[in-house]
Amino acid sequence: MSLFRAGASQSWSCLSVHLHICRELSWFIASRLGSDVGPRGAAVPLSYLFLFLSSFWTVSEDPEPQDRYHGIYFAMLLAGVGFLLPYNSFITDVDYLHHKYPGTSIVFDMSLTYILVALVAVILNNALVELLSLHTRISVGYLFALGPLLFVSICDVWLELFSRRQAYAINLVAVGVVAFGCTVQQSSFYGYTGLLPKRYTQGVMTGESTAGVIISLSRIFTKLLLSDEKENTVIFFFISIGMELTCFVLHLLVKRTRFVRYYTDGSRQGAESHGTGTGTGTGYRVHHDVTADDVRFENREQGQPSSPRGSPGPEAELAGSGTYMRFDVPQPKIKRSWPSFRDMLLYRYVVSRLIWAYMLSIAMTYFITLCLFPGLESEIHNCTLGEWLPILIMAIFNLSDFVGKILAALPYDWRGTHLLIYSCLRVVFIPLFIMCVYPNGQPTFGHPAWPCIFSLLMGITNGYFGSVPMILAAGKVSPEQRELAGNTMTVSYMTGLTLGSAVAYFAYSLTSTSHSSCFYTETSNGSFTSGY
Repeated sequence: MSLFRAGASQSWSCLSVHLHICRELSWFIASRLGSDVGPRGAAVPLSYLFLFLSSFWTVSEDPEPQDRYHGIYFAMLLAGVGFLLPYNSFITDVDYLHHKYPGTSIVFDMSLTYILVALVAVILNNALVELLSLHTRISVGYLFALGPLLFVSICDVWLELFSRRQAYAINLVAVGVVAFGCTVQQSSFYGYTGLLPKRYTQGVMTGESTAGVIISLSRIFTKLLLSDEKENTVIFFFISIGMELTCFVLHLLVKRTRFVRYYTDGSRQGAESHGTGTGTGTGYRVHHDVTADDVRFENREQGQPSSPRGSPGPEAELAGSGTYMRFDVPQPKIKRSWPSFRDMLLYRYVVSRLIWAYMLSIAMTYFITLCLFPGLESEIHNCTLGEWLPILIMAIFNLSDFVGKILAALPYDWRGTHLLIYSCLRVVFIPLFIMCVYPNGQPTFGHPAWPCIFSLLMGITNGYFGSVPMILAAGKVSPEQRELAGNTMTVSYMTGLTLGSAVAYFAYSLTSTSHSSCFYTETSNGSFTSGY
């Protein structure tokens, strides 16, 4: 009996020592968190210790998921296909457009309409990025893209319900609606992939070029297999509609995967931990560390007192050693509100300061490209190849652009200023392509091989220098700001497209009278345009 009492006494003694150690550790943690715990040795809830230990347990319970079979990457590649495929469908059937609207600037009109509407859409999407959810914007974009494709292919191309003048206007309106939907998709997807690892942004941009390649091949094969212009054009549009539906369904499936939710939910939680507020409004505090080139945003509830100067906060420095330990203390549920217009502008300004060189680089790349493609390239004709030459040139550009975007996946950390310089050097393509159509009737580079070579080089450089800035820019900001950085880069991208299309449209006078007589004699006598 005495032995049992001695053992029990020893066990209680060990337990009391352990409890004393736990209470001491809880008192220390609570004091470092700024809680009013009283003198040393006072009773402190052990929940502080449990919170401390749970911060380690939660990390090990949720390992980072892997894209084992590259299915997510393939889905992002198809996403890039989805938001450029509708517009490419409208402009790649350039032979159909030239037959139906001879002597008009239909390709230039479509390009300019698309770009102007797209610029408005991307600015609107950038402004509403905090108000509408990411997947809502993407889904609405898909619906806006599918509707015009179905309407034009059935009502205009197949059933021919409209006169030539009405069809011309309807096609431009359809391109405008497609531009709005696809640009909202595109801008949202760049923000979306900015939350994921870098390779997925490259996958989306590769998908953009894949769309051009697929559409070019689709047009070539439908034209080769079916001689009737109306039939091959209807089938061409239906192929595009089927692919767009596939991309939409795949997006709905992929957004529910554990891999995507791991990154998007983590980023959202990070953003919410930095920004919560009441119904009366919020206030951003922007911290810009110039030496570290880092930006932090804090959004604190108005009226909520901040911690006293010098007092430790949720991130407490322990023992003066410079080591920081984070304690995730549960916070009360508070109503969320939207930042003010001034805060939103400041938010975007600070992000732009970090990625300005990448913004200018991508804008310059697409400005030079849109000065020449698709407008000027669609007006390059040859008596031997006839209407096949512009189709061939566009196919070469789309294929080489695809190769350039694959090369963008090579690991090389470009400086922003170097990217900007190389993007500006591409301006040499403008005089080269002008000499392919000027002087009228006898251009300097009259052989069809020249525009094909220039299109090949322009496509590779466009694919590379149009992708690398978008890929690298997301890594220059904190994870919580990557969606906004992706949207901001898309604004620059669309600005370059808009300015390039405007220059191409105003330069149309150089090529408007340069068509060879052999081409228009053939098209004017074609059976397809009879009755117009």
